[in-house]
Amino acid sequence: MKLGKKEAALRRRFHQKISEFVIESLLFTAALVSVLLTVAIAGILIKESIPFFEHVSLKEFLTEREWTPMFDQARFGILPLVSGTLLTALIALMVAIPLGTIAAIYLSEFVSPPTREIFKPCLELLSAVPTVVYGYFALLFVTPILRNFFPEIGFNVLSAGLVIGVMIIPYVSSLSEDAMRAVPNDLREGSYAMGATRIETAIKVVFPAALSGITSAYILGISRAIGETMVVAIAAGMQPNLTWNPLEPSETITAFIVQVSMGDLPHGSIGYQSIYVAGLTLLIITMVFNVIGFVLRRFFREAY
Repeated sequence: MKLGKKEAALRRRFHQKISEFVIESLLFTAALVSVLLTVAIAGILIKESIPFFEHVSLKEFLTEREWTPMFDQARFGILPLVSGTLLTALIALMVAIPLGTIAAIYLSEFVSPPTREIFKPCLELLSAVPTVVYGYFALLFVTPILRNFFPEIGFNVLSAGLVIGVMIIPYVSSLSEDAMRAVPNDLREGSYAMGATRIETAIKVVFPAALSGITSAYILGISRAIGETMVVAIAAGMQPNLTWNPLEPSETITAFIVQVSMGDLPHGSIGYQSIYVAGLTLLIITMVFNVIGFVLRRFFREAY
């Protein structure tokens, strides 16, 4: 009888170890696939970009102020596309970060759980709207409104940036709210015991304690704004101008990739290779922001 119990215990332990091994293997495989996909994407972009730099010098690519790869007298300066990308993302973040943070603080600290269960899904529905709808919303609704203040405005970066900002609010608010709700209630109770109000507790206690997770939400919003395609392709004008004026038309890196991919450029031509160079530039910009976000997350995690 005792031997049977011992065998049953050994069998349960064996099955438990097998289950743990299978789960660990699946998790490791999922993580490995993500890393390999990132490496593969970077490798393909680098491989396809090398022939481009055999015809165009790195100095011209980084300093030339015109980007016209499909013209007879082609120019290959990436600065116009980079300026359009960064300007659009900056306008979007000026909308998304304040509104998303305020929404996160409200959902985390001020509403009751039943109300939160209604408001949060409604807010997250913004991320479910197709981006092409946002693009035509920017062109046909936001731009006419801006024309009331700037009569000569046409295609412009401002309307695209504003709409992208609205589009990425759920990314900022949802992750920020999750980070703030993860803050232990002991910190809130200690703040209330010291006589702080709810708004003081939310801003001076909860927000700093959750800043590591909130920073991750901001970085995700930045990456989403930089990588947006359809809104800028429809509303920003697709004109590669080196400008920091949001009322002028411009073109982002993603919009250029869409524009050239729909054309009839022969495979292997320098115009075709410019797609991969633009994609590699976009990947580098995104990686830089993610590295900055990683450093900031570590800093705030150690600080608090």
